[in-house]
Amino acid sequence: MNPATALATVVVDELLRCGMTEVVLAPGSRSAPLALALHAAEQAGRVRMHVRIDERSAAFLALGMAKRSARPVALLCSSGTAAANFHPAVVEAHESGVPLILITADRPPELRDTGANQSIDQLKLFGTAARWSCEIGVPENRPGMVAYWRSLISRAWGLALAPEPGPVHLNAAFREPLVPDGDDTWCEPLDGDATGAWTKIRAATPGSVLHVPPTRRGVLVVGDGASNVKRYVAAASMAGWPVLAEPNGNARYGDHALSSHHFLLGVPEFVERHRPEVVVTLGKPGLSRPLLSLLRRAEEHIVLSPGLARWPDPVRSATQVAQDVEIPVVSGDDAWLRSWRAADLAAAAAVDAVLDATPEVTEPRLARDLVAGLPGGSLLFAAASMPIRDLDQVMRPRRGIRIMANRGASGIDGLVSTAIGAALAHSGRAYALLGDLSFLHDQNGLIIGPADRRPDLALVVVNNQGGGIFSLLPQAALRGPFERVFGTPHRVDLAAVAAAHGVPHRLLESAADLPKAIAGEGLRIVEARTDREANAALHAEMRNAAHLAVREYLAG
Repeated sequence: MNPATALATVVVDELLRCGMTEVVLAPGSRSAPLALALHAAEQAGRVRMHVRIDERSAAFLALGMAKRSARPVALLCSSGTAAANFHPAVVEAHESGVPLILITADRPPELRDTGANQSIDQLKLFGTAARWSCEIGVPENRPGMVAYWRSLISRAWGLALAPEPGPVHLNAAFREPLVPDGDDTWCEPLDGDATGAWTKIRAATPGSVLHVPPTRRGVLVVGDGASNVKRYVAAASMAGWPVLAEPNGNARYGDHALSSHHFLLGVPEFVERHRPEVVVTLGKPGLSRPLLSLLRRAEEHIVLSPGLARWPDPVRSATQVAQDVEIPVVSGDDAWLRSWRAADLAAAAAVDAVLDATPEVTEPRLARDLVAGLPGGSLLFAAASMPIRDLDQVMRPRRGIRIMANRGASGIDGLVSTAIGAALAHSGRAYALLGDLSFLHDQNGLIIGPADRRPDLALVVVNNQGGGIFSLLPQAALRGPFERVFGTPHRVDLAAVAAAHGVPHRLLESAADLPKAIAGEGLRIVEARTDREANAALHAEMRNAAHLAVREYLAG
């Protein structure tokens, strides 16, 4: 057996023993040993392999699957710029704590820095975005290699999961021959441990519990990537605290969850009367500037973070950071919670009245109605720019769905592929709410080979002919250069894009048609056409109506 085939055989087998069930492959020549080993494992029913021709799309596909399943997904490619195209997804995985195992094939040392084809410097290619990087080394036919390879892979698996989930990078240099040579002999057995992984990784023991002083005037904030959500939401509910949850925190349910905190916290009079004594945050908040302002003003801001090496504190207001917090139950008057809820109901009713006043398709109403109408057990993946912010402002509390977004680095790239990956890992119906630019940025995500699984996923694409979020920012006042450098209008026919990929397309004609438009099975596209200027005006109308309703509530 040649060394390249031996290394690839052991690497794939050890990944499977560690628990790998999904792997994404971007084809290439130098990675042939790994591709062939994966194909054999797929034929034996040991793994589900997904093949993509675009490395960036492949990486975001793996990101989506790992994000939804919370299990490492392996991602493999050839050498050169193929590996470099993984970088955007690696950055997102690093920032959002998603476990990925990146294996990049490489030229052996004697071909590096010589001008050899497809040869670049791949050592520590992803910089600080990788939790751990390792050069495997050129495989050799000598005793001790199998133990080294297997312990290396199980170490990579463990580091991808603990103490903080994230991407790890293994660089595998192969000399030719790259394909099996018909000889199965090797200097030592290639077998692994009969009980599973070569090295068993145990999670670190959590730190001591931080006890919050008893108070009624507390607030629980839940952002992206939050863990143990149900436990802390239940504790906050018992303590009489309102829960301010971003949609992708998956804590906007129950009687204590608010839906209009973005608007409430934009009213100075409300904020002055509702200053919390303590704020506890789970995950990384960042969708709402008024909510971030609340964190700045908090007397005590406790950040819950599973790993203490990196914790989310975007406005640097944390007074304490802990791995676990006990929120005490406080008996007595619940006027604090009642006031938050009453103001929230007033603001939400005012926003709903604005949205329901027109039958046309609008972006915030589309977001509100989509999330409200999804069947139980559904997954909704939202683009990180305008769609997730619309959900944050208009989503009413509900149970039974999972909401995801790439808010680690909040990039526009790879969203179609991430949504497809998440849908493939989800056991129920899946939907995505994307903008036109993010959809066009990742058209290659629609390229799915005939041998690969296709997702049950409705891609709802808001087509406002450009970058809609910029119309809500100060840049919109720059009328001269705005369209050219911010609006970035396009003339792409989304129906033609769908047809090119053999994906069904439907145009959403009116807001009331949404349930019919998203019905169906398989991969499909629903296009919702809106106007950017009208959308900006509608958001201003929503804000004004909500603020007026809150002030009227405060006036009594």
